[in-house]
Amino acid sequence: MNARLLLKYWRTILVVAEMTIRQQLMDGFIIFTVLFQPIIIALLALWMLKGKGPEYAIFVVVGSGLTGLWSSLLFISGNSINAERWSGTLESLVALPTPFEVIVFGKNLANVIQSLSSMVLGYFVAAFLFGYDLTISQPLYFALSIFISIFAFISFGLIIAPVFVMNPGVRHWQNAMEFPVYLLCGFLFPIALLPGWTTPISYLLPPYWAAVALHGTTTPGTPPNEIFFAWGMMFVFSVIDLLIASRLFKLMLYKARADATLGME
Repeated sequence: MNARLLLKYWRTILVVAEMTIRQQLMDGFIIFTVLFQPIIIALLALWMLKGKGPEYAIFVVVGSGLTGLWSSLLFISGNSINAERWSGTLESLVALPTPFEVIVFGKNLANVIQSLSSMVLGYFVAAFLFGYDLTISQPLYFALSIFISIFAFISFGLIIAPVFVMNPGVRHWQNAMEFPVYLLCGFLFPIALLPGWTTPISYLLPPYWAAVALHGTTTPGTPPNEIFFAWGMMFVFSVIDLLIASRLFKLMLYKARADATLGME
């Protein structure tokens, strides 16, 4: 997948995203994953940090939103292809002239957009329930970081989805993969508090650079160069992820057609 393909099918991506959001509005598991779970995490963290000041509160608000983004990427985007298989629509989608990865891109876009609502709700919870006066130190950079992070998360999700299809056993580790990423990516506290040997692992995870950019734009005194570097790393990882995802989708579809197992678990 490349930028030209995304621009060519941008209407399809938006339509798929809209339909996915409509379908998921009544799904209790998805609502809990992208909305209630991050709010619960934010409430617990804000309660533990009560009286520490607004700079801690805004860190928690952003971090709780990122936990929702990762959870939706892991559970919802990861199972997006299998969901179509379970509903009996996978064969029809693969047979369309539109590349299948474009459709999955639109589904991932919907999941990420829904997850961002938890960050907004966390802001209001911190502001009204706990009385914090929250401000974003660099609002323009924060908005740009949001858009870049969305693209980085979607690109990363395009790798996870075909991997879950070709290796069904990976899904058994979904719950175990959730909280380690919370820790390694510094969603709720800096990775400097972790053992030094974990730092290289954090650098290899695209969500870590999203956390660096978003936390940096909400924390006063963060050098712009640090934010720009995080943007650059997200861009690099997004390009790599799209290239890998393109190969994985071709391999997945070829294997499914050759084995005649497209609609089978």
